[in-house]
Amino acid sequence: MATAAVAQMTVPILDLKAQYATIKDEIQAAVNSVLENQHFILGPEVKALEKEIAEYCGTKYAVGVASGTDALILGLRACGVGPGDEVIVPSFTFIATADAVSLLGAEPVFADIDPDTYNIDPKSIERRITPRTKAIVPVHLYGQSADMDPILALAKKHNLKVIEDTAQAIGATYKGRKTASMGDVGCISFFPSKNLGGYGDGGMVVTNSEEVARHLSSLRAHGSSKKYLSDEQGWNSRLDELQAAILRVKLRHLDQWSIQRRETARRYDNLLQGLPGIVAPKRNGFGDHVFHQYTVRVPQRDLMQKRLAEVGVTTMVYYPHPIHLQPIYSSLGYRPGDLPVTEEACQQVFSLPMFPELTPDQSEYVTTALTRALEI
Repeated sequence: MATAAVAQMTVPILDLKAQYATIKDEIQAAVNSVLENQHFILGPEVKALEKEIAEYCGTKYAVGVASGTDALILGLRACGVGPGDEVIVPSFTFIATADAVSLLGAEPVFADIDPDTYNIDPKSIERRITPRTKAIVPVHLYGQSADMDPILALAKKHNLKVIEDTAQAIGATYKGRKTASMGDVGCISFFPSKNLGGYGDGGMVVTNSEEVARHLSSLRAHGSSKKYLSDEQGWNSRLDELQAAILRVKLRHLDQWSIQRRETARRYDNLLQGLPGIVAPKRNGFGDHVFHQYTVRVPQRDLMQKRLAEVGVTTMVYYPHPIHLQPIYSSLGYRPGDLPVTEEACQQVFSLPMFPELTPDQSEYVTTALTRALEI
């Protein structure tokens, strides 16, 4: 790769303003429509988005909730998870995956990951199944599906529920199936930085079970199947009309944005090819990767980040601390070395700028800067 002097530029990890500029008129029209209608909670926009997300994911039902975390909590609860249960989760993920389990009085049991894809390792899951195990939560990390067939086979063998954490991978596929559609429920986040992000918090749970969908609708409204009549403890967790209207606009563009993300990933691949000391993301070959993140491994990760920041390139580490070793779970007795693949990844990975509007010049600047950082 040529390393001739180039003018310094600033490349953010994400540029939501660039995206907004391309859909500004559509967004404003959608928001104005909600303001004119003055229906803000569980109205026609939410109902329409639920139908469209279900169709997009290939499921029969979708239930809008207040956040991706709430999607996990309500999804787990609708699958029967409660006090005394164990739920197998990866340790290499955002804390919400495990925290949702804990908030229901259940215990997260942490599994290791595949070193190539960073997704939960089915063999590690199998070793952790006990008579108390109720469910498995595979996280489709960085925009690539976990290896679902062996996970689903384990669930069937041991009569376990599967709750897909699809916060980072809406639109990704696995052997022709969309993520979120393969387990008992699929949980989606609409946090602003996600591939399909709102302008605030929001989430969705999708399922093929009519019974689970009805239960989710009750749980999000204080456990009420009828107004002012509660059947069980529930939550106030409802997706609002403004977010739904915005997300309906953005959903129309999602597949094109996924194509642009894959094009950026291919540019990165080509520019980084043969560069010593760096491991580019590997594809598992099971389907489409939607590249929520483009995550690489490097030696001396923190030093590399510092050098890139000095020349205007923003990077992020997802995730620097394995959950099984965080203070919140110290009482569970995990020790360094218990999940070696996870612990090594936490020390080595970081993510390069990735968003649909990233230009070829920007991606080349990033990789040139990374090349120079490795040479110093």
